Amino acid sequence: MKLLPDAERSRRILRLGLPIMGGMSTYTLLELVDIVFVGYLGTVALAAVGISVFVTFTYLAMFGGVSIAVQATTARLVGERTTDDLSRFLRTTLLIVVAVTPFGALLFGWQAAGLLTLMSGDPAVVETGAPYLRWSLAAGVFLTVNNAFMGFWNATDRPSLYLRVVLVQAAVKLPLNYALMFGWGPVPAFGVEGAGMSTCAAAVVGSAYHAASAVHHAPGFWRGAVRVNAAIVVRLLLPAGLQQFLENLALTLMFRIVALIGTVEVAGYTVLVNLVGAVGLPAWGLGMAGATLVGQAMGAGDPVAANRWAWDVVKVGTLAMVLLGIPFWAAPELILGLFIHDPAAVEIALWPCRILGLMIGINGLGYMFASLLYGAGDVARVMWVNLATQYLVLLPGAYLVGVEFAYGLLGVWVVHQFAFRALNAAILTALWQQRRWAGVRLW
Repeated sequence: MKLLPDAERSRRILRLGLPIMGGMSTYTLLELVDIVFVGYLGTVALAAVGISVFVTFTYLAMFGGVSIAVQATTARLVGERTTDDLSRFLRTTLLIVVAVTPFGALLFGWQAAGLLTLMSGDPAVVETGAPYLRWSLAAGVFLTVNNAFMGFWNATDRPSLYLRVVLVQAAVKLPLNYALMFGWGPVPAFGVEGAGMSTCAAAVVGSAYHAASAVHHAPGFWRGAVRVNAAIVVRLLLPAGLQQFLENLALTLMFRIVALIGTVEVAGYTVLVNLVGAVGLPAWGLGMAGATLVGQAMGAGDPVAANRWAWDVVKVGTLAMVLLGIPFWAAPELILGLFIHDPAAVEIALWPCRILGLMIGINGLGYMFASLLYGAGDVARVMWVNLATQYLVLLPGAYLVGVEFAYGLLGVWVVHQFAFRALNAAILTALWQQRRWAGVRLW
């Protein structure tokens, strides 16, 4: 077996994957810019934003399967050479999102302070984070709409449209971030709340841009049958959404566990989790590209081609992640110093940062095979693997090692990487090798 796929196949993977990675990297960069700005407001502000973001993600994760539902189904249609109403599953998914997500955002926004109290015993964190959380929840409704469009663009070999929208959002968010957080001219300084306001504004602009692009590239996407497609969408949406909800709930509970150790540790953990997002970009981006290639091959009735595409994606993605991980174990002080200005927090996060750099290739295997299984429509088994490793390994292990055995943030991170992530990657790789995904039928 060759270490890397041939040039033509590599170009096909990168032609799909690079725009997705570009879009995702811009999103991640915006999150990291938030962390950089908020870091200047202090450790309490950093902890408040970190907890608020994961509370938001926990709610939105219930709808986290929208991209999967649209991409897996539409890629099958592309593979089958279907041209009639190619946007049928996008339209159905958007209707579900618009009908349901605002109600939860309003309810949780109303209870923002109470939710943060459950996550942190520090009153300053609750007071600082509640306004940010309300704006973050509002933004999440539009981000979910954007994710549905992203699945459609990826499935139809137009990931550059997704990248274009993300760049527009970045152009909106960055100046607003500075102006609303620190004040500019007649605009008052809103502090941490300003970061949430700018995120919401950028998300609204992104949804409008996606809709305008769809009018041009998927004319009539807003009209046509919905009910006949709803059962297929829900069958993919529910397990993927349940998995991502419980996954984000587990990550949110991880913040609660780290909060039992200390606020400084929460600040360090916030940065580490965001760094995982940054270093994991090749795996997530190429995994989504692989999901399109696998879905199209399955639509064409060729599981052998789907398997070959999957392993080619894994080869390219693993190499990229290993290379990106080098600075994290070679120069952790430099990396952490960009986001943390408290020497105590930097010291606590040093060894976890080194571990992340060394283990990111293993992390990537799990990310990529999860996406590839999604592309084949094998959503339920991914859900059970992720939930079992999080709730039976990560959460009890982190509490036991980090809190009860008093190994602190380092102990928590050792469990996160060497127990949870390594085991998760091994199981998902084995599931792909079983090839039961080849028998999955979407309709």
